Amino acid sequence: MSTSGSATPPYTVVMAAALDLFSRQGFESTSVEQIAQAAGVSRSTFFRQFGGKDDVVFADHELLLTMLREYLAAPHENPWEAVRESCLKVFRHFAADPELARRRYAVVRQVPALREREIVTVFRYERLFDEYLRQALPGLDPIDAVSFSAVVTSIHNHVLRRLIRGSKRVPASVLRHALDDAMRRFGVLDEDVSAHDDIVVAVFPRRMPVAELTRRLQSDLPGGS
Repeated sequence: MSTSGSATPPYTVVMAAALDLFSRQGFESTSVEQIAQAAGVSRSTFFRQFGGKDDVVFADHELLLTMLREYLAAPHENPWEAVRESCLKVFRHFAADPELARRRYAVVRQVPALREREIVTVFRYERLFDEYLRQALPGLDPIDAVSFSAVVTSIHNHVLRRLIRGSKRVPASVLRHALDDAMRRFGVLDEDVSAHDDIVVAVFPRRMPVAELTRRLQSDLPGGS
């Protein structure tokens, strides 16, 4: 990204430089030229990689969404657990550099246009999970898919805000336990069960979606896939 031929700095370098300027000067008062100079990149390179000032604020979300699409495109024995793991992947990304996440949160709170884009970004995660569950579980009630996707996304955002707003470390296990509780309420959390060779007794919560019940029966019974 440098016109001098030096090593290309990672996108986080440019994001950090932009957020620092936004915090000190304000979003509207900061130019792309100032961001590029602070990050050590050319103006044309900035536009080629990010497109605009608001894009650099949400650059890692674009990378995360791409990563999750690839992850969910791979085979998963339990689609519900795949969605849970997707949430954990996103949380671990932000927890790796909480200070950068806090700086972005402060900037976004101050700019209405960025707040609106943040809402749209959250919906993109929900839609990704919703579409994945419907595809992975044919016959799944769309209400179950959209409800689960909204719940786990909201739980993730709540725990992430605890990390951003507080001064203490919030481990990923906090999020995992909360997501497990949500899966349990939906009746889709795999629990340890006892089984005999010649008799199979299956106990499922009444609230478990029919598509998930079918998936479990097909995978657990002899001859199932």
